[in-house]
Amino acid sequence: MKRRPPEIPDLPAGLRRRRGLSDEERRLWESVAKQVKPLRKSPRLARPHAVEAESPAVAPAASPRPSSPVKISPPQKPQAPPLAPIGRRERAKLSRGKQEIDARIDLHGMTQTRAHRALLGFLQHAHHEGFTFVLVITGKGKIGVESERGVLRRQVPQWLALPEFRALVVGFEEAHIGHGGEGALYVRVRRARY
Repeated sequence: MKRRPPEIPDLPAGLRRRRGLSDEERRLWESVAKQVKPLRKSPRLARPHAVEAESPAVAPAASPRPSSPVKISPPQKPQAPPLAPIGRRERAKLSRGKQEIDARIDLHGMTQTRAHRALLGFLQHAHHEGFTFVLVITGKGKIGVESERGVLRRQVPQWLALPEFRALVVGFEEAHIGHGGEGALYVRVRRARY
């Protein structure tokens, strides 16, 4: 008959005794610690050297540390993908009328603020409806000494490059002369993911 080894009961965490470092181990650790480059910008507080107790069987109860609030950074939003130009074949199909333009918006005569809001709402609607190509008409701008030439014509491409629009738009190109030429843009709408 086999003998079972005697069972050793587990001691509670408060009764366990940790082995301290010897002087030689402490010196070795300090020399290694001096050679290490810290990962954190601020250094940790130095711990006082632990004094080994000769005979206590029971370790003193650990005093609870005051908990400092941990700052958890919110998860970063995935960045919108970069804009991509409309392919040559697709642009040719659009200009010849073989590819359908799903919707169009005319921004003529609007202020920049109103045009920005209208364009964002229009593209959100197009994205939600699952449209592929839309036409954005900016106009060529007024010709005159006092007026700036084509403010919306300059601004709309910059707006389409903003993160709020990149989530809705894959890319854009200047439209064919039949659809407005330099006063209009073909915009490819990003597919909605459900």
